[in-house]
Amino acid sequence: MGLRPAEPRLIAWTDSRGGVCGAMDRPGFTASLVAGGVAGVAVDLILFPLDTIKTRLQSPQGFNKAGGFHGIYAGVPSAAIGSFPNAAAFFITYEYMKWFLHTDSSSYLMPVKHMLAASAGEVVACLIRVPSEVVKQRAQVSASSRTFHIFSNILYTEGVQGLYRGYKSTVLREIPFSLVQFPLWESLKALWSWRQDHVVDCWQSAVCGAFAGGFAAAVTTPLDVAKTRIMLAKAGSSTASGNVLSALHGVWRTHGLSGLFAGVFPRMAAISLGGFIFLGAYEQTRSLLLESGRERP
Repeated sequence: MGLRPAEPRLIAWTDSRGGVCGAMDRPGFTASLVAGGVAGVAVDLILFPLDTIKTRLQSPQGFNKAGGFHGIYAGVPSAAIGSFPNAAAFFITYEYMKWFLHTDSSSYLMPVKHMLAASAGEVVACLIRVPSEVVKQRAQVSASSRTFHIFSNILYTEGVQGLYRGYKSTVLREIPFSLVQFPLWESLKALWSWRQDHVVDCWQSAVCGAFAGGFAAAVTTPLDVAKTRIMLAKAGSSTASGNVLSALHGVWRTHGLSGLFAGVFPRMAAISLGGFIFLGAYEQTRSLLLESGRERP
């Protein structure tokens, strides 16, 4: 989502609203879908500067040459356009897969169901997210170029496949992220529930999700660096071919361990903070939509 996702990467919040706050029930599905899209846009726009800083820290030319702290909203049109359909695609797939993989709520397989549903949602959502991400990241490291010019230039020089450069690396980043985030998030909620002897509230679930998301963001940062390098590489170069291991090896060879974890702190901050913003925007939008629906004759 680009919770932020960003990355987004705010997958945990969707399920916390379903399992804890009761927001993903069938009568409110449409409201949840719209609210999720609105919340996704809110997160992407509010935390966009952090994402720009992270991208520039990970870029091959280095932070200062990529723009430093100047023009930190470069590429925001691409993020704004892609956020809503990206979140909607994830929600639709995620909910369908949870229904398809129906499991009793008390089953020990529930976390597995959540992880599989989230992974499927990411694969589908990336069909929308990756073109938006490619254009956005190139705009972030060349702030003097307009977003539409970058988009048209990619189509002219590389064709449609240029917009999907880094699709595999993005999916390979998102799935491990979900596999780390979900079990940790569920465990933290269970521990907190046990300590206070009742189910966690929405804000407590968000706190658990912030910690889980921040940790998942940290350990998957090398995959995010590889994705960024692939998307920013010159057309025709070996890195542009999309080989994740090759991209990681190149970073390790030139910048060592610090290069593999470039941008780790703004990435962790964006994903952790994004959860709170996403949750608040989601709940507020959804309650307004449901209230509006009840008032209709």
